[in-house]
Amino acid sequence: MKLSTLMKWVSGGAEAVLGFPIVGASIIVGFTYVPLLLMLGLHVFTLFIASREGTKRTGSILGIITSIVGIIPFVGITLHIITAFVLLLDAGKNSMKKLEES
Repeated sequence: MKLSTLMKWVSGGAEAVLGFPIVGASIIVGFTYVPLLLMLGLHVFTLFIASREGTKRTGSILGIITSIVGIIPFVGITLHIITAFVLLLDAGKNSMKKLEES
């Protein structure tokens, strides 16, 4: 498995957790918005790895936007869900490709 695929699974899973309204809001507000900064760093790292490996970068770019705009309550939740979907879908496609090549 490529490192970019693994990072998309991790960042997509984290985005999915933050997308749950009560859980995600509690985590973000409870830790004074630091999780958004951590997610921003994770998405930048994933973008860097995806660029190096030549895989899709759409989910990571969307994740960076989500981390910046995520401070807005309902917009943030919606973007976290969309970003999780895009990242996990891309990671799943990459994993299926790897299985078909084997």
